[in-house]
Amino acid sequence: MIATAAAVAFVVFSCKGKLGEAQVLNLDETPVQVVENMFISQTENSDLQMRAEAPLMERYERDTLSYELFPKGFFVYGYTEEGLLETHIVADNARHLKYKDGRESWEAFGNVVVKNLINQETMETDTLYWDQKNEKIYTHRYVKMYSPKGFMQGYGMESDQRARDSRIFNPFNSYGFVVQDTTEVVIDSANFIGPLQKK
Repeated sequence: MIATAAAVAFVVFSCKGKLGEAQVLNLDETPVQVVENMFISQTENSDLQMRAEAPLMERYERDTLSYELFPKGFFVYGYTEEGLLETHIVADNARHLKYKDGRESWEAFGNVVVKNLINQETMETDTLYWDQKNEKIYTHRYVKMYSPKGFMQGYGMESDQRARDSRIFNPFNSYGFVVQDTTEVVIDSANFIGPLQKK
């Protein structure tokens, strides 16, 4: 009996010696929600309009706003009214801010690439904003744009949210192809199915 009591006392004493003070939890730096392999889809009349994916989403709450961070990348796919994949946006990071007064803003940053697959246009920048209410994307930063018609670069860009009609505000050292083959056929590689194979 004395040996058992001594063993219990030894275990309790050993554990007590190894326990440290609990670390203080900073609620401002702790997410209230964490989602892995997030997938969102937006439809209208059962037609897919947009889908978004992210390996990780962290949501934080503050007094004046709540926000979601996507620290491992963010991927957006936009579809035409006919259901064709038209726009693809990828970024290293993204942030979705929701203010208590009802305002919202989306920001993508770090190697942002916007592709309009139907127009075969690619735009690269380091920061992109999405104005959801007015359905447009824009940036004030350096932008490069590639298309079958040429290359453009400059500072500042605005476009509709599908990247169908992009404008660079302060272009420099850009060039275009003046002569084009009138028999050229542009193929939408993302949506092209191709002819049926003969059996």
